[in-house]
Amino acid sequence: MSEKLIFALPSKGRLMEQCAEALARAGLSVAKSGAARGYRGEIAELPDVEVNFVSSSEIAHFLQHGTAHLGITGEDLVRETIADCDQRVSFLEPCGFGHADVVVAVPICWIDVGSMADLEEASQVYRRVHGRPIRVATKYMNLTRRFFAQRGVAGYRIVPSLGATEGAPAADLSEIIVDITTTGATLRANGLKVLEDGVILKSQANLIASKLAPWSASARRAKAAILERLATRRGQHAGPSQSKR
Repeated sequence: MSEKLIFALPSKGRLMEQCAEALARAGLSVAKSGAARGYRGEIAELPDVEVNFVSSSEIAHFLQHGTAHLGITGEDLVRETIADCDQRVSFLEPCGFGHADVVVAVPICWIDVGSMADLEEASQVYRRVHGRPIRVATKYMNLTRRFFAQRGVAGYRIVPSLGATEGAPAADLSEIIVDITTTGATLRANGLKVLEDGVILKSQANLIASKLAPWSASARRAKAAILERLATRRGQHAGPSQSKR
């Protein structure tokens, strides 16, 4: 078995570009090895690291099962995928990009519903009037269930979302949604508002370590080298006035 550190990085899109840029600023040159469209890569400065390019959601699964030592992906995907994530992974470093809030949003016209407590009351009224629970469209089923349980909201049914979640209420597929947002503009354009206490998670991309991966001595040294490079980059960007604090 290889003793190299397996580093899972996003395989496409803006997140892939941002990861490469952030690592490059830390003096780590990530490049694909072999075929241009392949899924393996390397970091020139760290020969004991093997890069796997996979989807952001797959990275969470790799970390969950220990088939990657490190990965960069959104905290929202990790906490959605891994119910006991704090036992299985360690969040080492926020990356400063990939920001998105997971939120509970309801129709703007629901003027009496501004909080999760209001939503629970409204769900009871809705069931009495319509004979069925309020529907919640979301891709974040586990985060939704945990958050709603913590807030005492029980009168709902999840509708798995496969497309543009924010359009579900207008299409009469759900009454409310749980989705990610950056500015809230898309929600407002679809006649939705975020509840006052409806922010489930303020997410961003993170450097994350698997606690279940086989950590050889060389893998631990490679991890320490990556963290040292990232710390050096932070120090350089902090500037003299901040670094003296």
